[in-house]
Order: sequence, then structure tokens, then C-alpha cells
Amino acid sequence: MVVDVYNLNKEKVGEIELNENIFNGEVKEHLMKAYVEYQLANKRSGNAHTKTRGEVSGSGKKPWKQKGTGRARAGTRKSPIWRGGGIVFGPRKREYKIKMNKKEKRKALISSLNYKLNNNKLIIIDKFDIPEFKTKLVVNFLNKFEINSATLIDNENINLKISSRNIPNIKYLDYIGLNVFDILKYDYLMIAKDSLSKIEERLMA
Repeated sequence: MVVDVYNLNKEKVGEIELNENIFNGEVKEHLMKAYVEYQLANKRSGNAHTKTRGEVSGSGKKPWKQKGTGRARAGTRKSPIWRGGGIVFGPRKREYKIKMNKKEKRKALISSLNYKLNNNKLIIIDKFDIPEFKTKLVVNFLNKFEINSATLIDNENINLKISSRNIPNIKYLDYIGLNVFDILKYDYLMIAKDSLSKIEERLMA
């Protein structure tokens, strides 16, 4: 498949042939869903932790004798019904991470790229030529493409990274960090031509 290549003024400056082993139009939605769940689960810290009556500090001595005081019987100050006592059924530190094998990750990423291609949401840019740190430069070329939600992919483009970070619904990523969640979260996927070649090499390795 051959697609157009544009400059930042939305002018066609050439064409590029996509790797047919990657851009074959096949979309495996179940793998994309699994990859997003994998990413989100692995971001969870799971650090919430409460202490049971066996873990709180305090004396194990019986506060007062069992009978004859007129008060309710009590065996320990660490009881959950006492202030400062243990917590019953509170959150415990846990691991939320799930596993996904390398082959499934690769197919999910390929599916997400094809999903954007099939829906005409993939745009190849000849070069993200941003000469300085200036948000307005990024806003200007996005307006020319009539885009307000996009993932921008390039290779160590610090000017583009800094200039786009304050724009709502715009996410910059180096090509090495390309992932299914950020592809699907934003409406369009804009990739620099050189970075596209590196992505294809990575997926074919």
C-alpha cells in the first residue's frame, strides 16, 4: 500500500510504501483490548495496606478482669472495635500486574496501526520541523490538518516534545515508546517518515 506524505503545511510532498507484512488491514480487537488492560494493570501500584489486629502495635494484656467491673468484657486493646485497633477486611498490599507474551504485544501493536490506517486516521509527516520551543508552532500545523486530538511520533525531537506538552489531547512519543494505549486514546496518529521506517524495522525483528 502506498500513502501520501505531507509537510506541516498539509502539502503533499511525496509518497511512501507501507510494509505489507505490517499494514495488511487486519485488526485483532481482542488483542488490542488485552494490551490496554495489560498496560493499565501494570501501572497500578497496589500499595494501599491496613493493619489487622495481629499487626497493630499495642499490649496483648487483657485491659481489665473479665467480671465484676460493670464494663464490657475485653481481651485486647488491639481489637477492631477499639480506637487504634486493627482493621477488619481493609485493603491489603497486592500485585495487580498481568502477563502478556511478546508475540501478542507485537500483534496488538500492529492491529492498532492498521486500525488507524483503516479509519484514515494515520498521517505520515515528512519531517516535524519545529525550530524552537514554541507551542504556537505545533498548534498552527494541527489547525491546518484540523486535528485536536493526536499522538505525535518522532525520534528524540525535543522541540516537538516540549512545544506540544501543554496542548490538551496531544501526546508526543519517541518511536521506541509507541504503544497501543496511546495510539487508541487519541484520535489521529501522526508519524514522522523516518520514524515509521524504524517502527517497521522494530516490528519485523
